[in-house]
Amino acid sequence: MTRKRKSSKTIRVQRAGRYGRLKSRKSLRQIFVKTPGGKTVVHYKKKKPGKAHCAECGVLLSGIPRESSIKMQNMPKSTKRPERPYGGFLCSKCARKKIIEEFRKK
Repeated sequence: MTRKRKSSKTIRVQRAGRYGRLKSRKSLRQIFVKTPGGKTVVHYKKKKPGKAHCAECGVLLSGIPRESSIKMQNMPKSTKRPERPYGGFLCSKCARKKIIEEFRKK
C-alpha cells in the first residue's frame, strides 16, 4: 500500500495483519527483517510448540527442549528429557514424592 505525500516521493506503509497467500496461516509467526536497502520485509517462520508442564502440579519442566517433532527426532534421547524415573512427565519434586510413596507402599 503506497501513500503519496505532497512531494513527488512515495512512501511504503506497513499494513496491519496478514495479507496475500499467508494471511490465514495461524501456524506461522511474523518476523520483521530490515533489508540492506532500508525496507522492512515480513518473513514467516513456524511457531515453536508450547513448553512442557508437570502432569501433577503444572510447573514448567526444566531440561526439555522446546523444539518441533522433526528436530526432536534427530536429538539423542538424553537431551530430550531428564534421565530419571518420570523424567519429562513429572517435575523433580513430584517425582520424588511419587517414588517415596511407592517405596512406602511396599
